[in-house]
Amino acid sequence: MTPLHASSVPVTLCQLTRRRHTHGHSSRSNPSNRIAAKTKSLLDSNDRTLPCCNCRLRFGHHTSPRSRPPARARRRRRRRAAMETLMVDRVHSSLRLFMHRNAIFLCERLCAQFPSETNVQLLATCYLHNNQPYAAYHILKGKKLPESRYLFATSCFRINLLREAEETLCPVNEPNMEVPSGATGHYLLGVIYRCTGRISAAAEQFTQALTLDPLLWSAYEELCILGIAEDTDECFSESTALRLQQEHTSTPTLVKSNFANENRVLSSRVSASLGDISPKQIKQLHANNIAEVSGYPHVRPTALHVQNSSTSNVPQFDTPSPTAAQTSSIMPPPLFRNVHAYQNTISGDAPTKQKANGVNQPLRRKYMDEARLKKVSGRLFNSDSTSIPRRSERLKDTATNSNSNTSQFGGNGTGHSSGKLRVNSSTPSKLCSTAIHSVQVRKGKPRATENFDEADGRSFEQDKAERILLQDSKLALGIRELLGLFRTLGEGFRLSCLFKCQEALEVYRKLPESQFNTGWVLCQVGKAYFELVDYLEADRYFELAHRLSPCTLDGMDIYSTVLYHLNEEMRLSYLAQELISIDRLSPQAWCAVGNCFALRKDHETALKNFQRSVQLDSRFAYAHTLCGHEYSALEDYENSIKFYRCALQVDERHYNAWYGLGVVYLRQEKFEFAEHHFRRAFQINPRSSVLMCYLGMALHSLKRNEEALEMMEKAIAADKKNPLPKYQKALILLGLQKYQEALDELERLKEIAPHESSMYALMGKIYKQLNILDKAVFCFGIALDLKPPAADLAIIKSAMEKVHLPDELVEDDL
Repeated sequence: MTPLHASSVPVTLCQLTRRRHTHGHSSRSNPSNRIAAKTKSLLDSNDRTLPCCNCRLRFGHHTSPRSRPPARARRRRRRRAAMETLMVDRVHSSLRLFMHRNAIFLCERLCAQFPSETNVQLLATCYLHNNQPYAAYHILKGKKLPESRYLFATSCFRINLLREAEETLCPVNEPNMEVPSGATGHYLLGVIYRCTGRISAAAEQFTQALTLDPLLWSAYEELCILGIAEDTDECFSESTALRLQQEHTSTPTLVKSNFANENRVLSSRVSASLGDISPKQIKQLHANNIAEVSGYPHVRPTALHVQNSSTSNVPQFDTPSPTAAQTSSIMPPPLFRNVHAYQNTISGDAPTKQKANGVNQPLRRKYMDEARLKKVSGRLFNSDSTSIPRRSERLKDTATNSNSNTSQFGGNGTGHSSGKLRVNSSTPSKLCSTAIHSVQVRKGKPRATENFDEADGRSFEQDKAERILLQDSKLALGIRELLGLFRTLGEGFRLSCLFKCQEALEVYRKLPESQFNTGWVLCQVGKAYFELVDYLEADRYFELAHRLSPCTLDGMDIYSTVLYHLNEEMRLSYLAQELISIDRLSPQAWCAVGNCFALRKDHETALKNFQRSVQLDSRFAYAHTLCGHEYSALEDYENSIKFYRCALQVDERHYNAWYGLGVVYLRQEKFEFAEHHFRRAFQINPRSSVLMCYLGMALHSLKRNEEALEMMEKAIAADKKNPLPKYQKALILLGLQKYQEALDELERLKEIAPHESSMYALMGKIYKQLNILDKAVFCFGIALDLKPPAADLAIIKSAMEKVHLPDELVEDDL
């Protein structure tokens, strides 16, 4: 054989010098030059030259971190991992319990001790929960992981850095990079696009988010607000139900695999923790916690055994294979079906009567693998296959030794010492008690019992398959029921956003009573009646919603406007105070306060409250519109136009702002601009009688009387209880010199609004044109008795005084 080279085998310095080493690995006496040269050459040429173990222990040899013993390094890593896991768990627990300051403190310590990007993400989450987006923005800037990008974009959105948030979610330099966080990332990007006026891009992102997560209601809600949502039968269809069922069916497998991984980690951690125990402690642990079974020295209970079976968590015996000499005199211990009977046996009280098979049958299923274990029982108790006794011999031995087995395990505790189970009952250890009460001793069975157990196993597999099918059918039924609920709610909300309010009400009435009598649904019903100008029904449903959910503020701004139109000053004041007491930082509460002052004609104070609402939420379009209304009432049209345009920047489909701009331009006699803005509002809400009426007024001002008259007819048909289009239609007919038709229209108006002074003043003017002066004077007198506004009072008195004058000498002020 070729001799090995000296450098190919790792050697120690002790083997080279054959002397005792000092702390610096130099001998106490000077070595010879030959040995020193050989040592130096080997140290230079061979990196595997190591000091021996005795030198490390006896002389305190200091090793580098790379040469640290693996066991010590593993223990240190385990301790650090345990510390990090504990701190992360405490942070999540604090967040769940809304202890945000405590979570921030712990997470800051976590990031200082373990500075990883994952921990930085957790700290940013704590900051966002505590309403500190600036802090989250600072620590996440420059991070590249997807979750970090999503949290950073959320922070940017909260502090109104929309451009930076967009660049984080969808970098310009990397257009193919995926949007982080899946559906929620696409939803956030869509909101950013909508706030910056890119409606088509926003709709695309919302659609993508809804495709990834069909149950992301917020995405469908945004599509409805944009007015481009698909029909709910397409969004929440049967194919969507099948896809959700497939996703949720695959979830249990993933959960099981994760649970198995957690078990493996737990087992490894338990083993590692046991590995850290000193040999003396291990010996003491065995002395206290291991129950000795006399006559079966190879059997030992294992208390820390993780089972895969979910039917029982009873620890099993870890039984090594004995030698051939042991198997010659030892038979497998009998299997006790009844655990309680076996526990009584241990305590010394043997069962006096064999239990019926009907009682034992359910317990038999706990041990489904016993038939399989029976087949390999020889290998469990003997490593040599040639020493396994034949089946006939086992049956013979079973019949012969049945009495001995009974005396060993079923006696009163005073039998033979060789078969007695000796337990140290004084130990307080839970491991010991768990091991004792989980003893399972197996007994040989005949072929018939083995076949019965195999059939029982097959029936168990069939039952398991049936349970899985039943669970899948229940899951499918639940998914379809949930999607059916989403279809109803989504269709109602979509129709409401399209201002098809009557159809929306019919859809909402299809909901079950438990779903209909909720705050959100009742508020949607109230908004639908508000758009239908049915303020009494709107008041009814808003009041019911506020009663059911007194702390819900969504929709309370519309409720305050309903009370404003109903002139319910006391109720409006009470509602405003109640909302302020609930949340002073909500824009809805300050809108209610502003409406309360607007009802009292205190427009300046109302304007301050509406501006406060805008400060609290700059994306609240209705607050901008209310500010515009107050400026318009104060005849500050420049600021009024400014706030209306701000509302349109927030929500382009906010038709109230288009209507406000049209009213301002109509008062400024910019009739073309007024007609444009009224038409835009009418395109958004084509069923509003008020918008039709004002559009007709703008057309009438442009001398387009035929179009104006047609629009008034549509307005009257849309809402027969609205007096304004009837009055405006009479004005248009008067301009067309159709006096009798105008009088007929005013007579119909009298049935709806019998106390309108302007109506009687117009009737007096028509009677004067028809030269029926007595009726003209009568109508002017009634108009004065109804106490008209101060601006109209002087005009009506002047017309009444000039009744007998010719028309050429009378100015047309009415």
